[in-house]
Amino acid sequence: MKTRQLGKTGIRITEIGLGTNYVGGHNIYASVDEAAGERLVREALEAGITFFDTADVYGDGRCEELLRGALSGMGERIVLATKGGIVPGRAAGDPGRLNSTPAYLRSALQASLQRLGRESVDLYYIHRPDRRTPIEESFGALLRFKEQGLIRAAGLSNVTPVEIRAALGVGPVDAVQGCYNLLQREVEAETLDLCREQGISFIPWGPLAYGLLGGRYSADFKVPAGEWRSGTGLFDPGNFERNLDIVARLKAIAARRGAEPAAVAIQWMLSRPEIASVIAGAKNADQVRRNVRAGELALDPAEVAEVGALSA
Repeated sequence: MKTRQLGKTGIRITEIGLGTNYVGGHNIYASVDEAAGERLVREALEAGITFFDTADVYGDGRCEELLRGALSGMGERIVLATKGGIVPGRAAGDPGRLNSTPAYLRSALQASLQRLGRESVDLYYIHRPDRRTPIEESFGALLRFKEQGLIRAAGLSNVTPVEIRAALGVGPVDAVQGCYNLLQREVEAETLDLCREQGISFIPWGPLAYGLLGGRYSADFKVPAGEWRSGTGLFDPGNFERNLDIVARLKAIAARRGAEPAAVAIQWMLSRPEIASVIAGAKNADQVRRNVRAGELALDPAEVAEVGALSA
């Protein structure tokens, strides 16, 4: 599988990564099969994926524990990213749920390293700034972790351009993670250009718009009551119909290439040089294989423009 450089670090990551919130994410999904999750990770490895993304809040640490077993013996073959800054076990509306103080980030990293069975982690993100602690203080802590050999690269997740610039005033930002896909393009306004100018790798989450860009849903689909996707806006009345129309046109472009719509959507994102990897999630081996096939597709500039025009 093709690789790209992570920021200015020299670390190489596969263009297709695996988002692992299903692996042990009992607090995210209604039903999680842990054994299936571990098989999913091994399937990704066999398919050539060596970049794995997780967080301490996925399953309140359970995801990291399962990854320890599933990735055992892989050593330097893999690049592992995790995140801290969301306090596990707290309710979503709890004002103390976010904590990006240096002291908390250090304790969160140490707990993650213990669960992962590692002395260091390749990439560590502030998962979501608490907006009380100055970002310079929070990111400064990550830079100290880097100096101490606890992490190899330092990143920010779910941040504004203002926060990225503030962090850059303290030291180099290696990666920024944020929501980005053909249907959710807010980061194009400023964030992606800033990343490109500063040599920061942007790594999108939600690259397939929670299944929409895979063409899985019909007009009668309803998000289960209380499920996390209901808060994305993509399935709201009016938005959902518009999105299905975009997906129908995406399918037509994909059919012309003999490809799947998800593959076209992923390659459209990878056409941007600042995007180092697309961390598509998966729940089964077939989805992993489909994600990997997306990395084999190539779009020419005219096709990239045509796809982008679907939701410009």
